[in-house]
Amino acid sequence: MAPMTSPALERFIAHAAERSRRHAEPADCVLALAPLMLELIEQAGTFLDARHYRSDPHGYARNLVYDAGDESLSLYALVWLPGQWTPVHDHGSWGVVGVIEGILEERSYVRLSPDRDADDGIELARGGTVLLRHGAVTSFVPNPDHIHVTGVPADRPRAVSLHLYGRTMSDFNIYDVSGGTRRRIRVAHNES
Repeated sequence: MAPMTSPALERFIAHAAERSRRHAEPADCVLALAPLMLELIEQAGTFLDARHYRSDPHGYARNLVYDAGDESLSLYALVWLPGQWTPVHDHGSWGVVGVIEGILEERSYVRLSPDRDADDGIELARGGTVLLRHGAVTSFVPNPDHIHVTGVPADRPRAVSLHLYGRTMSDFNIYDVSGGTRRRIRVAHNES
């Protein structure tokens, strides 16, 4: 990963690291970090370059911006071409997301089955939809699971978003809604 060269990004990472250490409770942590993300997305032009806008015609692209050496924080620029979606998933971490281009759509699921540790016999119900346009910031916490699918419908233009996580986001749980199962998968990203 290339060294940080933007004062805005360096300031964001320093403040995010300090606030995430100070707020052990995930809900308090994302509350403290959301205003920082709001400021960061307005400064995206000072640190994002062509490598952070890489896309993939086969699926959304995760472009690494920053990964803490102790795996406590990671920041990615995600590029969503029209028609690209994540699988139904959860992160197992808190996260803060800011949209820098386009409209990102998030469709949530509610886990109805009581045993959150089970990988089968999972009953999910569709929840609401949130449309996030440029300048929007959203956040999530791991407990209860934040189960959702995110992407861009085929009739909308590309979207680009920044995603800050409370760990190195190299894996997450995906759900088979009709099969009632979940499994952990590794997720790839482009190095910066």
